[in-house]
Amino acid sequence: MSPDAAVLTERLTLTVEATRTVSEDVLLVELRRTDGGDLPPWDPGAHVEVELPSGLRRQYSLCGDPDRRDRYEIAVLREPEGRGGSIELHEVASPGAELWIGLPRNNFPLRPAVHYLFVAGGIGVTPILPMVAAAERAGATWRLVYGARTSRRLSFLDRLEQYGTERVDLWPEDERGRPNLVAELDRTDPSTLVYACGPGGMLDAVALAYAQRPDGRALHVERFGVDQPVDVTGDEIEVVLARSGHTLTVPGEQSILSAVREVLPRTPYSCEEGYCGECETPVLEGTPDHRDTYLSDDEREGGETMMLCVSRCAGRRLVLDL
Repeated sequence: MSPDAAVLTERLTLTVEATRTVSEDVLLVELRRTDGGDLPPWDPGAHVEVELPSGLRRQYSLCGDPDRRDRYEIAVLREPEGRGGSIELHEVASPGAELWIGLPRNNFPLRPAVHYLFVAGGIGVTPILPMVAAAERAGATWRLVYGARTSRRLSFLDRLEQYGTERVDLWPEDERGRPNLVAELDRTDPSTLVYACGPGGMLDAVALAYAQRPDGRALHVERFGVDQPVDVTGDEIEVVLARSGHTLTVPGEQSILSAVREVLPRTPYSCEEGYCGECETPVLEGTPDHRDTYLSDDEREGGETMMLCVSRCAGRRLVLDL
């Protein structure tokens, strides 16, 4: 089987069963198999990649119940200033429409713990919803701090209200301002696992608050975007694709991902902004110039992998395991 054929076997053709609006500009999309059969399993924090009719690919967190094997649920924020994927999905996601869906992947898994603090911003609540439900089933103690620009932007309130206001603290910014994340961490036990998902500014604030309490607690974050466009340009470089035998000259104004996909069109990618991890690729030789927000500082320093969509080379030559 060719590499391209292998990729094609890892996606499903699913039908939109139903949609509903769950907050301002956020559409919940329920997807099922046409024969009603079970879908591949997934765990809280998992996402799927959706390939749109235009060919655009976007990743969305699964926000339903992992035990409901007959359906996947994703929620999509319509972003008029985005790159077009969310608007297209809002337009095409009507009952009966078919979409190509990748198999679930999880870069944001929920680890077992006795105590959790969940922090979500806007559409970032989607991967947190099944985490909260899993923590509840496991008998863990937990708290969710959930913010958005306005109360109209707070999604899935019908699902969250069952847990009560003592555990779900809603923060519409226009009414309450922003939560005091340092105070939130001060309230938690050092064994508490902290999970945060949302816009970059919110996650930076969580990381800053976390840095002020270096007491061993674990912080896990997932980004849904970047605050500013990433500069992918630089000097002309040579990129060798070791497994496929291609040697590419990548001009300064072209991304490595774009050049690679000219010869390997099925190379995985999604966000094209360096935050989702879909295009992470092993580096065999050369020093990456990391410009992503996905890898940790230690992973960047190790230089064993890189994000093709935004990163470049600190020298003039890279050898990749492609």
